[in-house]
Amino acid sequence: MPLHKRIDEDAEIEVNPMCIREMSAEVPRFRIPPRGMLPSTALQVVRDELILDGNARLNLATFVTTWMEPEAERLMAECFDKNMIDKDEYPQTAELERRCVNILSNLWHAPDGSDAPGCSTTGSSEGCMLGGMALLWRWRARRRAAGLDVSKPNLVMGANVQVCWKKFCRYWQVEPRLVPMEPGRLHLRGAEAAAQCDENTIGVVAIMGSTMDGSYEPVAGISAALDQLAASGGPDVQVHVDAASGGFVAPFIQPGLVWDFRVPRVASINASGHKYGLVYPGVGWIVWRDSGSLPEDLVFRVNYLGGDMPTFALNFSRPGAQVAAQYYNFLRLGFEGYRKVQQTCQDVAMYLSGEIAKIGAFELLTDGSELPVFAYKIRDDVTGYNVFDVSERLRMRGWQVPAYTFPENLTGTAVMRIVVRNGFSKDMAGMLLDDLRQQVALLDAHPHSHVPLAAQRAGFAH
Repeated sequence: MPLHKRIDEDAEIEVNPMCIREMSAEVPRFRIPPRGMLPSTALQVVRDELILDGNARLNLATFVTTWMEPEAERLMAECFDKNMIDKDEYPQTAELERRCVNILSNLWHAPDGSDAPGCSTTGSSEGCMLGGMALLWRWRARRRAAGLDVSKPNLVMGANVQVCWKKFCRYWQVEPRLVPMEPGRLHLRGAEAAAQCDENTIGVVAIMGSTMDGSYEPVAGISAALDQLAASGGPDVQVHVDAASGGFVAPFIQPGLVWDFRVPRVASINASGHKYGLVYPGVGWIVWRDSGSLPEDLVFRVNYLGGDMPTFALNFSRPGAQVAAQYYNFLRLGFEGYRKVQQTCQDVAMYLSGEIAKIGAFELLTDGSELPVFAYKIRDDVTGYNVFDVSERLRMRGWQVPAYTFPENLTGTAVMRIVVRNGFSKDMAGMLLDDLRQQVALLDAHPHSHVPLAAQRAGFAH
């Protein structure tokens, strides 16, 4: 979350006079008001502030769910007051969490006979932290048992990882060994991963669905390279799969892709229920291969909520509504329903990327054939504008299509990325394409400058 600093000023919010029944027309913005107000007045003040937020359905930047069925929303409202951590007071909510963990352990092919422990989290970032901690604790235990130094742990991953992994390394004092991107290689592969590993490597992170471009990292290929490393006398390094998005996509529309616990070197997997798990934020999940992959001294047991409860989490109190909604989705959609939703998203993504490729200004880097996510850039021979100009122009129509530069070794490459989620239809994709074509035509006609709105009215339409 962003950090906010204290503002020392007496700014006030002007309240619509039609809302006022019992108070002045002004309330302080950065200090608590001296008196309360009617619920309808408070509601109007907050709603007026939120008008300036973007339309979530037009947000093609976020991976997070922006639409759920009314029945799911009602269920969540009924569970807002349930504390997920209080498993003695809300035992059936805890039971739903247990069922979800079992559903995911089966979906991700946990080995037969394995207890495959897991839990819900506030999101994949927390799941990644927990997975990283388990790798770190196991590495320390092995090193200490052998009488070796434990002061210099490192974690190998691609430079395309989500920022939570960089946070993990900083917070737990682990050296991040980031394999940079290269032209033609936008994510981690086996040879590059193995080359970075040594006796101090706690694990390798493989991404099933890169935030940068939607591509899958080759988990089986990375594992095979680590197998060769171990067989040649090198370190025996485990893999954590950050399947924040792909964990709810690949099992349904790419079932033949081997990336999960079918790969023996995979120790743990996390995923976001609030991304392609189709639940409003925030819920995530993490599952370990077996109890041996989760060090016992990371698990706490508390009894002051009414019963003995094992827990492994960075948070304590958090709402149970999202867990209930996740179980609702599993029941409501079933395997076939999830398959249809994710296949539809991919179909729309492939349609969009194919049409964007026909617009002369753009070059695809990925096409949505893995995650329903793809990235594209301005062709090198187009010099009159850049992706940031295009993104800004689309925002004028309400579309939020992010533009950004790639990390190490490709920082000179700027791209746009589109995330197709449940609720973004082919019809909406057509409207986006119409606006994109129009804005590119305007930028072609007015290079090196911002196109005035008057130019649109002067005939630079389709």
